[in-house]
Amino acid sequence: MSTPQGLKYSEEHEWVKEEDGKYRIGITHFAQSELGDIVFVELPSVGDELKSDEPFGSVESVKTVSELYAPISGKVVEVNEDLEDSPELVNESPYEGAWMVVVEATKPAELEELMTPEDYDKMTVGE
Repeated sequence: MSTPQGLKYSEEHEWVKEEDGKYRIGITHFAQSELGDIVFVELPSVGDELKSDEPFGSVESVKTVSELYAPISGKVVEVNEDLEDSPELVNESPYEGAWMVVVEATKPAELEELMTPEDYDKMTVGE
């Protein structure tokens, strides 16, 4: 699967999409494929503050539990509650149905530190 354009990517395999001054965050196709079948997703609550590069939740697969790391700092304004009852969405639709949270960034400049789709591809599949 090709890495979607128009998003920014973290080294911890999260993606960020800017939407009208807010930022939607999820995990990449590469990350979900490495984890295997997702059976549980733990997310923060609306109003929680995320700090860049610090854990904000976790995903549990049949293989392992993996922490989610905030690609940017901000206040959580929306949480994808569908993942509570349907964690498999992370495997089925990592860029559409399985977004994790929407944040209002407190440091929008952090977005510039994230990778382009091309840079992310180089990191995950090589040149």
